[in-house]
Amino acid sequence: MIFIVLMGFVSLFSDVVYEGARGVAGPFLLQLGAGAAVVAFAAGFGEFVGYVLRLFTGYLVDRTRRHWLFTLVGYSFNLFAIPLLAFVWDWRLAVFLMILERTGKAIRKPARDSMMSYAVKQVGAGFGFGIEEALDQIGAVTGPLLLSLILSFKSGELIKRYHFGFSILWIPASISMALLLTGKFLFPRPIEFEKSDVGKSQPSGSLGMGAVLYLIAVGLLAAGFVDFPLLSYHMAKREIFSSAIVPLLYSVAMGVDAAAAIFFGKLYDKLGITSLMISSAVGAFATPLVFLSDARLFTIVGVSLWGISMGAQESVMKAVIAKMTPPERRGFAYGLLNSVFGISWFAGSFVMGLLYQNWLGVMVILSLSLQLASVLVMLLLKVRAVV
Repeated sequence: MIFIVLMGFVSLFSDVVYEGARGVAGPFLLQLGAGAAVVAFAAGFGEFVGYVLRLFTGYLVDRTRRHWLFTLVGYSFNLFAIPLLAFVWDWRLAVFLMILERTGKAIRKPARDSMMSYAVKQVGAGFGFGIEEALDQIGAVTGPLLLSLILSFKSGELIKRYHFGFSILWIPASISMALLLTGKFLFPRPIEFEKSDVGKSQPSGSLGMGAVLYLIAVGLLAAGFVDFPLLSYHMAKREIFSSAIVPLLYSVAMGVDAAAAIFFGKLYDKLGITSLMISSAVGAFATPLVFLSDARLFTIVGVSLWGISMGAQESVMKAVIAKMTPPERRGFAYGLLNSVFGISWFAGSFVMGLLYQNWLGVMVILSLSLQLASVLVMLLLKVRAVV
C-alpha cells in the first residue's frame, strides 16, 4: 500500500507540472509567434508519438526488466522539459520541448503501469489503480489553477508571466522526482510484490483471444468517447455557459473522475469487468445530454457522466490488464493498451470534429453507438469468463 500511495503522489505532483502547462500551451506558443497550424501540430503529433511509442517501450521493458530505468528516464523528460520553457523565446524550441515531454511519458508509462500492477494485487487491482487515479486528478486540477493564478496576479509583460509560471513548476517537478528516487530506494524490485505468480506462466507469442476482444472493446470505447475540448467548444459556441465557467466545469469533471476511479475500481474487485460495462454505458449518454440540449442542467449532468467514464477508464482499464496478462508480459500489454486507446481516441476525435460542423445528430449517434458496442464486446468477455 505504501508503494501505491507513494506513486500516487508522484502522479499528483507530475500532473501539476504537465497538466498545468497543457492548459496554457496554446496561448504561450501564440506569444512566441507560432500560428494555429503549429499549435495543432504540437498537440496532435505530441499525443500521437506519446501513444504509439508506448508499444515499443513496453516491449523493451519486458525484455530488459529495467522498470525503474525506463520510469526514471521517462519522468526526467516528462517533468523537466516543461520548466525549461521558462528560458524559451523561440516557438520552435518550445514545440520541441512539448513533444519531448510527451515522449517522456511514452517511455515511462508501460514500466510504471507494470510496477503498479504488481503492487495493486495486494489490495485489489481496481482499488489500487483507483487510488492512483484519484491522486492524479488532484494534480490535474491543481496545475491549471496554479498557472491561471500566476498569469492573473503577477504584473509585467505577458510573456514574462508565462516564463515565471513555468519556472514555478521546477518545484513540483523536483518533488515528484525525489519521491520517485525514494520509491526506487525502498522498493528496488516491485515485481516481487507479485513474486508468487512470476515463473508460473510463460510468455507466449500472443496475448490470447480474451486480450484481443478486450482491445477491441477499448478501441470502440475510445473512438466514441468525445474529448473535453469539443464539449467545451460546444458550450462556448452555443453560449450555454460563459468562458469563465467552462474551466470550472472541467474541474467538476476531474473531481467526479477522482471519485469514480475509486468507486468503480473497488467495484471491479467485486464484479470484474461488469464495473467497466456499467461506467461505459452510463458515460455514453454524456454526448446526447451535452450536444442535444442547451439546458444547463443537462449539460452539467452530461459533464458529470463524462467524468464518471473517464475515471473508470483510468482505473479499471489498467486493472483488467493486470488480471489478464502474466507479469513478464505486462509492459508490452500496457504499451499495447495505451497505443490502441490513443490511436482510436485520436481517430475518433478527428471524425467527431468533422461531423460536428454539419451533422451534429450523426455525431451523437455515432458516439453513442461506438460506446454501447464496446459494452457488448465486454459482455462477450464476461460470458467467456475471461475477466
